[in-house]
Amino acid sequence: MIELIRTNDAVLLSFAESLLRDAGIHCLVADQGMSILEGSLGMLPRRLLVVADREDEARRILRDAGLAAELRP
Repeated sequence: MIELIRTNDAVLLSFAESLLRDAGIHCLVADQGMSILEGSLGMLPRRLLVVADREDEARRILRDAGLAAELRP
């Protein structure tokens, strides 16, 4: 899987995940369990991952939604 976004912003992550799922792109939010260990302070970032063969399409969708600055290289 390819990491597209790494963020502490739960709203941003939820928005990006919703966009991808609406487009039929399977995605995974990694490191959610780590926030439980840190006491839910939001210090540890979570990562949005997609399967490699849908990466280009996912990046296009997120850029079109105004999230270009959030995308990992």
